[in-house]
Amino acid sequence: MRKLIAIAALFVAATTSYAQQKSPVDEVDTTIGNVGILLVPTRPTAYRPNSMVRVYPVRKDALDDQIQYFPLTILSHRQPDLFAILPGDGTPQSYDNEHATPYFYTSRLDQSKIDIQFAPSHQSGIFRFHYDTDTATVTLRNLHPGSLKVEGKDAISGEEKAMGLTAYFYAETNHPVTATPGEKKLTLTAHTSDLELRYGVSFISAEQAKKNLHREINHWDLTRTSEEGRAEWNKALGQIDIEGGTPEQRRVFYTSLYRCMERMILITEDGKYYSAYDHKVHTDARPFYVDNWLWDTFRAMEPLQTILNPDMQADKIQSYVRMYQQGGIMPTFALASGPGATMNGYHAAPWIADAYNKGVRNFDLPTAYEGLRKRALDTTVLPWELGPRTSLDDFYSTHGYMPALHPGEKETVAGVNDFEKRQAVAVTYEISTDDWSIAQLATVLKKPEDRELFLKRSTNYRNLFRADKGLAWPKDDKGNWINIDPKFDGGMGGRDYYDENNAYTYTWDVVHDYDGLFDLMGGKQKAIANLDQLFREPLPANKYTFQAKFPDSTSMMGEFSMANEPSLPIPYVYNRLGQPWKTQKRIRSLIESFFPATLQGIPGDEDGGGLTGFVVFSMMGFYPISPGVPVYDIGSPIFSKVTIHLKNGKDFIVSAPNTSRDAKYVQSATWNGQPLNRLWFTHNTLTSGGTLNLNMSNIPNTTLGTADADLPPASIHTDPTKFQ
Repeated sequence: MRKLIAIAALFVAATTSYAQQKSPVDEVDTTIGNVGILLVPTRPTAYRPNSMVRVYPVRKDALDDQIQYFPLTILSHRQPDLFAILPGDGTPQSYDNEHATPYFYTSRLDQSKIDIQFAPSHQSGIFRFHYDTDTATVTLRNLHPGSLKVEGKDAISGEEKAMGLTAYFYAETNHPVTATPGEKKLTLTAHTSDLELRYGVSFISAEQAKKNLHREINHWDLTRTSEEGRAEWNKALGQIDIEGGTPEQRRVFYTSLYRCMERMILITEDGKYYSAYDHKVHTDARPFYVDNWLWDTFRAMEPLQTILNPDMQADKIQSYVRMYQQGGIMPTFALASGPGATMNGYHAAPWIADAYNKGVRNFDLPTAYEGLRKRALDTTVLPWELGPRTSLDDFYSTHGYMPALHPGEKETVAGVNDFEKRQAVAVTYEISTDDWSIAQLATVLKKPEDRELFLKRSTNYRNLFRADKGLAWPKDDKGNWINIDPKFDGGMGGRDYYDENNAYTYTWDVVHDYDGLFDLMGGKQKAIANLDQLFREPLPANKYTFQAKFPDSTSMMGEFSMANEPSLPIPYVYNRLGQPWKTQKRIRSLIESFFPATLQGIPGDEDGGGLTGFVVFSMMGFYPISPGVPVYDIGSPIFSKVTIHLKNGKDFIVSAPNTSRDAKYVQSATWNGQPLNRLWFTHNTLTSGGTLNLNMSNIPNTTLGTADADLPPASIHTDPTKFQ
């Protein structure tokens, strides 16, 4: 009971600390988004930044009144749970009194009257179960093919294989237990009212899991582990200090930052790691990271990490290089279980180019380039496939676009995913950006022929822009436009032609060449009209009919969807068109409308930093609209002061003392006291430290940042080195 009082005291201390010091971790609300709009909710996950152990109560969502179990960890973000633990006989139970922070979790099971506490470390964790009787029971279960083994009176180990990877755990209890085997499970019984179980996990062996446990948690003090986690989170989140804003806005900001620090996870264990890319254990002093979904994260979350943790970014990129060396393919989805054949494109290219052009250099660039080039030219670009080239890839190389099928036309090419389809427009648009990024790296490596090849390929999106419609549009293999409804056709999620979105989103998905897009539209004035209309255009059907077909495109404002990653840069495009006040207005409206501090506070799938990276940048007041170009567009800061504490010891400050809900427009700007006429700045400016002061008003300034000479770079001919 004294231990339970200590836990209660920990929460009281945290609350008192919040009132007095407003520690960043106390602002985190892990329940935000725990009920999905249509698809996957966020989870109230307890973890240390970038660590292997990630634990949450498994249930449908926060409205589910039963907990199924707790995983000892998960294999990848939103991927298979590994091992299950639940006090009692392991059957689902209703719960109450739940409190979840990044470093500590507690709840009470109603029927069995059992209190649960949990605190994570990096490769280990500790549970405490309090019972109303003097007999404690807890059930461990395999969730995948595997085994559980009794190691003595107070120890258990286990292994199981999920997605081709074998995971291990080793656990110890603070009292002797009797183990009763069952189908894929062990039920542990002890004569005590307080049972604690500490465990380590490993991708190498159960013995290594034991070492991981004893290295990190060699005691029975859950409060100590929790307090260590709290301190680590305050250090990580405290890299960004904010002043001002409402309590709700502060919760949204720090919760979003917490979500951005889940991945990639470090799987190096005592100088060794298991790689699913060659199925070997490697000894390496350099950290090895896995679990990234670059289709989602290259746009905002990874650029944020480049600012906050440039050395870690280098290690993560070098991990990708080693994956390529070990497995022969440069992944986009770098899972712990191997390369994921997921989504489309090869977005390691813009991520690596962006990091390199922002000064992250401590990785093997020639080998990274080799892997990217091979991925672009020697493997298929078909969605959700990682195999050899097909006839469609040959067509793409020759004609500069992915051909589409007419509605109702049967697929004849082997290798096209039955559900994901060709995504002909989406593929053409997305890999145009990827190819531009490879061209930039070819320039660095002095490969002029490659540069010209990939620069030409980066204009391929232009082949699928239909001028008379003003939209990205599919063609067949004869070069004819296909007759479709650009809002609604293409099957589930529009996948025949697009990907989870329709033509109205993908038209703007050219972050490397907005100037080229504006020219295709007939000039900037026509582009402005098109962009205005995007936010006004009505749905093609009633909302439930539309979202039954496009469940990823929720949280609509006209035909703009706040729920999906390709939409993220779109509100900032007004900056490139010389109307930055519209960016300022739209960003405020989108953040306020779609990111409240509520159970439904995430407008779509959060994707482990995919959407929340956008929130962090936008609330600070700037955004990396074009990965690979080391500049940031200024938006509309929500906080009166944001201070980023950089790893080089300097501070970058965004000061907007008179910002408010109405005062969302930038009236004037200075950099270190000097007038700033343009509404963008370079990464080098950021890392040099200093103060960006923004004078905010409720009246837009329709001249600031509008002259052609003051517009941000927005062309495939942009030379990123000019901004380094």
